[in-house]
Amino acid sequence: MEFVQRLEAAARHTEDHLRALLEECGPADDGRLGDAMQYAVLAGGKRFRPLLVIESAALFGIEERMALNVAAAIECVHCYSLVHDDLPCMDDDNLRRGQPTVHKAYDEWTAILTGDALLTLAFEILARPTWQPDEGVRADLVLALAKSAGGRGMVEGQMLDLEAEKLGTPETPTINHIRRLHALKTGELIACACEAGAILGHATAIDRAALRRYGQHLGLAFQIADDLLDAEGDTEIVGKATGKDDARGKATLVTLLGVDNARACLEEAEQDAVKSLHSFGERGAALIEAARFAAHRAL
Repeated sequence: MEFVQRLEAAARHTEDHLRALLEECGPADDGRLGDAMQYAVLAGGKRFRPLLVIESAALFGIEERMALNVAAAIECVHCYSLVHDDLPCMDDDNLRRGQPTVHKAYDEWTAILTGDALLTLAFEILARPTWQPDEGVRADLVLALAKSAGGRGMVEGQMLDLEAEKLGTPETPTINHIRRLHALKTGELIACACEAGAILGHATAIDRAALRRYGQHLGLAFQIADDLLDAEGDTEIVGKATGKDDARGKATLVTLLGVDNARACLEEAEQDAVKSLHSFGERGAALIEAARFAAHRAL
């Protein structure tokens, strides 16, 4: 199966699973919060992180059906982060995945509570014993996601991003500062998705570290590609407003180094991601294609 077909299949299966989980674990009534959660989660998207969970788990013989709960949990965290990232007090975006953001479709307080509900739902999904009898695996997954999503992971990355934009801290961002920002804000959750497959597969510490390293390089490639799309992409194709980073003076490798040098960094990150999979041989082919997709995507 071609990579794009694998991605589309993973997206369909993940969305079906998310829909079922929202019906089972969402708000008891059919009110505003439940509607907003479905709006935030089931509005499309590449489902790239769920694919990484599925393909990483497949390296160790884990069937997709056993990986879908983890994929859904990580996607809930990703969707929560987008809902909050779009808020007026943060990036103030009105368009996401080609439709109004949650705070525009509803209002700010609904968007905040929707993000809160999706974040906590992710940990409920992982903690339930019905899908995974091994409590050690469940605990490891909860810990990995908490660390990647929290104050030493994605949230810290968002703080660094907003400090640079709103407070001018640091006044002159360096390449190392931006790389750290990207590693936390984008790379941590992607690395967690890759590491989760290893946890499901009871992988060795070496294989687990290799997949996490792959995810970190992949996260950098994904973010640089996203920044290049913001600089050069078309709003109607990308599905969200473009040209925002330069207008706001955001700290990105594109704004700091220019398009050509940023592309060179993107190529390096892609190559580093592929090198991290060397020990898996031909079994890592799908994840190599994922790195190429992330680096060269058009939306």
